[in-house]
Amino acid sequence: MKPLSLFSSFILVTVLATCYIDAFTRNDFPEDFLFGAATSAYQWEGAFDEDGKTPSVWDTTSHCDNGDNVSNGDIASDGYHKYKEDVKLMAEMGLESFRFSISWSRLIPNGRGPINPKGLLFYKNLIKELRGHGIEPQVTLYHYDLPQSLEDEYGGWINRKVIEDFTAFADVCFREFGDDVKLWTTINEATLFAIGSYGDGMKYGHCPPINYSTGNSCTETYIAGHNMLLAHASASNLYKLKYKTKQRGSVGLSIYAYGLYPYTNSKDDEIATQRAEAFLFGWMLKPLVFGDYPDIMKRTLGSRLPVFSEEESEQVKGSSDFVGVIHYNTFYVTNRPAPSLVTSINKLFFTDIGASLIATGNASLFEFDAIPWGLEGILEHLKQSYNNPPIYILENGKPMKHGSTLQDTPRVEFIQAYIGAVLNAIKNGSDTRGYFVWSMVDLYELLGGYMTSYGMYYVNFSDPGRKRSPKLSASWYSGFLNGTIDVASQDTIQLQRKFSGSSSL
Repeated sequence: MKPLSLFSSFILVTVLATCYIDAFTRNDFPEDFLFGAATSAYQWEGAFDEDGKTPSVWDTTSHCDNGDNVSNGDIASDGYHKYKEDVKLMAEMGLESFRFSISWSRLIPNGRGPINPKGLLFYKNLIKELRGHGIEPQVTLYHYDLPQSLEDEYGGWINRKVIEDFTAFADVCFREFGDDVKLWTTINEATLFAIGSYGDGMKYGHCPPINYSTGNSCTETYIAGHNMLLAHASASNLYKLKYKTKQRGSVGLSIYAYGLYPYTNSKDDEIATQRAEAFLFGWMLKPLVFGDYPDIMKRTLGSRLPVFSEEESEQVKGSSDFVGVIHYNTFYVTNRPAPSLVTSINKLFFTDIGASLIATGNASLFEFDAIPWGLEGILEHLKQSYNNPPIYILENGKPMKHGSTLQDTPRVEFIQAYIGAVLNAIKNGSDTRGYFVWSMVDLYELLGGYMTSYGMYYVNFSDPGRKRSPKLSASWYSGFLNGTIDVASQDTIQLQRKFSGSSSL
């Protein structure tokens, strides 16, 4: 069978893109659908050693000697001190929800035990500020920043001790913030975190290069993933038993979701795509929905894949009230050996899949084109294969060179195309309930540092005051949320023209 030619790919994208040409507005979405923006503690807050906060594993790794004194989140966007200003910007934009994470080592400096009163006050004040402006808090409990003390003590997520400590941390958060927080995500993009941080990935809490001979790189990815599922289930079940009746919130797990399509119309590539879906979706979702790992994973991995006890299976099954989807890029899948964009993250994991992932268009792993049909395909797959769970798109956004321009038209086009894809999926029966742009303001990025940014507000990282300036995307999103802009209408063009007069940095 022949591969899809570049021309065929272009035709496919063009045909699918016509789905998003018709104008739509905020009012075309369900009334209770949430449009928001997202960030994380380490990438936004800064204040890395202030008011009783102790190091997280992300602090440790970003402080490794890499020849770049600014490749860390010590100050980042200074959200710790500027949260009131940022919430005001959100309110002016018309933001309906804000997703942020709680720094475990800011709230509980030793990882377990006494609560830090200043850390507690910060998050209470942030939540109060959001609520006071009518913005729904969406809280992530864990976004890569395990307290360094727990990593030093027992190795973090590869040790089952983390389940008890994470549950105790979650208990504090539910108790202290749960009256005002109705949406909780336990672990951020658990799939990619396990793939990228264990085995032969970047191991947070250590300085590279890492000597992985102390562990087993063939199994640690799956052990970490297993413990994340058990920790999520433990926290979720605690919430249901202790808090849900009064607080009436929801607890979910988030995964990193690639759009996946066969590279050719051959049976081999179709089967390879199904294997990739099993490893990249089913690994976490099948236990959450059906109580066990996919059969193909069990056959392929054998004793390298942990086994759920009957009790654990029952605890995990049904423990996620919603699925958080984090999506940025789409790939073709082939059964043949081919240059693969993602194997550099964890060669062993993708060897286990037995398939190669190939870029769509001009995509690379962290610089990519808008492929909105990739997200629509993910939502359709979850609807058909996992009983149509409630879904929140917790991250989706467009990276651009930081400081390149305030008139970020490519980002506007990216966001509106993906919102159109979400609307299509909802019309086709997907139970998708929210969409969050990454990110509200420019942040310290996981891999790009301060070189690339996703923010709708520019942050001047050379300015001690971290001045914010709106980009075109902020004006567009505000207009969309406030009902003054119709997608694919002249309103967007007029906004670009109006903005161009004041878009220089």
